[in-house]
Amino acid sequence: MTQHLSNNGLWAIVALTTFSSTAAFAADLPGKGVTVTPIQSTISEETFQTKVIDKALEKLGYNVQPIREVDYNVGYTTIAAGDGTFMAANWIPLHDSMYNAAGGDKVFYRQGTYVTGAAQGYLIDKKTAEQYHITNIAQLKDPKIAKLFDTNNDGKADLTGCTPGWGCEAALNAQISAYGLTDTVQHNQGNYSAMIADTITRYKEGKPILYYTWTPYWVSNVLVPGKDTVWLQVPFSVIPGEKNADTKLPNGKNYGFPVSTMHIVANLKWAQANPAAAKLFAIAKLPLADINAQNAAMHAGQSSEADIEAQTNGWIKAHQATFDGWINEATAAAAK
Repeated sequence: MTQHLSNNGLWAIVALTTFSSTAAFAADLPGKGVTVTPIQSTISEETFQTKVIDKALEKLGYNVQPIREVDYNVGYTTIAAGDGTFMAANWIPLHDSMYNAAGGDKVFYRQGTYVTGAAQGYLIDKKTAEQYHITNIAQLKDPKIAKLFDTNNDGKADLTGCTPGWGCEAALNAQISAYGLTDTVQHNQGNYSAMIADTITRYKEGKPILYYTWTPYWVSNVLVPGKDTVWLQVPFSVIPGEKNADTKLPNGKNYGFPVSTMHIVANLKWAQANPAAAKLFAIAKLPLADINAQNAAMHAGQSSEADIEAQTNGWIKAHQATFDGWINEATAAAAK
């Protein structure tokens, strides 16, 4: 006896087959059933770096939780304790002391380099630099030079510095002391975004400015080094905790900080139990120029969660072959 299927019955079988295939595929994903808690600083411009990795982890089947924002030092201790999974903005050497204090390589997994070519240091406006021939921060030992950057009439130069708890805080304080600038330079600390906004306003008003910044970040898209501002050199190398510090560049210039790299750090035990994620963390790379461009878009007003989500998806689509390569390598690592 021949059985005939109605169209509805046929589509039911097709749907069931498709569902079964999808379910089987989901079961094959290396991250299935595993929860990931991303950790990030309160710097919203780092969200893009984190979300690119989040998207890759989701593609691998991991259950990625909302990003938890905490201060860097809390982030390291949280990941070390296993209460957080990874952070995508571990700076070398800027965060070395926090990394080591939280347990270092004994508790963290850190392989590969996520971002290269990150610069940081002191800058002043180009007009003042050229008028007074200022090229080195040690020149601010001269009270007359320092007073050029005095914003509150206390006789000291006002340096737009770091948010308390950031890795640069200790570096700036150590350098100001070592260079004999304590009496002539005030390291202003607080909310960096608010402070740098005031600094940019001063620049637009034609007033001298002195500030610390880093790349990747949007500031150098607004105050462009070489056009609007100039980097200041330092008299010698100072890195907190390092006796034989050397921050001199191959060209002989010294801006106080080596060209830095950024890495993904994860809880070591978690990474060992999740080879697919570990492989992803090791091979993922994000161009500095792409982060700068995304940060600039945020500064221009495209900074909502939806905007950052769209920017992340846009980057992945524009680099689909690279992104898919990460997924394939990570999946293969889990199959070994």
